[in-house]
Amino acid sequence: MTVPIGLSTASVWPLRAGAGFELAADLGYDGVEVMVWADSVSQDVAALRRISRGTGMPVLSIHSPSLLITQRVWSPDPVVRLRRTVDAAVELGAPTVVVHPPFRWQRRYGDGFADLVAELEESSGVRVAVENMFKVRPPGGRRDARVSAFRPSIDPTDVGYRSYTLDLSHTAAAGMDAMELARRMGDGLTHVHLADGTGLPKDEHLVPGRGTQPCAELLEYLAGREFAGQVVLEVNTRRAPERARRLKDLAEALLFARFHLGQ
Repeated sequence: MTVPIGLSTASVWPLRAGAGFELAADLGYDGVEVMVWADSVSQDVAALRRISRGTGMPVLSIHSPSLLITQRVWSPDPVVRLRRTVDAAVELGAPTVVVHPPFRWQRRYGDGFADLVAELEESSGVRVAVENMFKVRPPGGRRDARVSAFRPSIDPTDVGYRSYTLDLSHTAAAGMDAMELARRMGDGLTHVHLADGTGLPKDEHLVPGRGTQPCAELLEYLAGREFAGQVVLEVNTRRAPERARRLKDLAEALLFARFHLGQ
């Protein structure tokens, strides 16, 4: 089975979502993950459908607006945001939704989160893949202080869900063993955010192979297991000084993924 390799529209920020589709098509990706955030195009299902058809790039997954900066996108209610993301996935034919665990202060949402995820998967047929996270420095805290902003922890296997997203930039920032986490996720590992990190306590999203994470090992492990999900490149190109540099980084990331998946 050939694993589809997608490009996250977050990888072309500060360009808009449409640029992600165009670059994915130009470089030979298999599809796109839409990061829903402040970009109005990323929130517009009809516009995304037109762009998808125009570029020939299917939507492989949609990332729910789970970031601190997207807490009012679509709705201030996180339940509504997640439901709308799943509805968008159904309309666009995307098999997967990526979502972060609840923040610690989202008590009502957190109390019902596992049941909500299970209900949405059952009713829609979409895999709602909960993503591993990392600890952050609290405001005013010591430089070496780190706390989890997520409930109950940064590791979604502490709760247990049917579907998971494994993000290797996040494992780097968290100091977690990515391969051990993949094994804990087991058959629930549905989706991979492929990127690298050096182990610094921040979300670097480097091109795979430029950090310390077992990116190649993970891909080879997935190929050996006949992985049936998607691999999405979620790399940081915002400092690319020109279009040619961004293209080079995204082409290198795609080549890395194809080579280590045996494609």
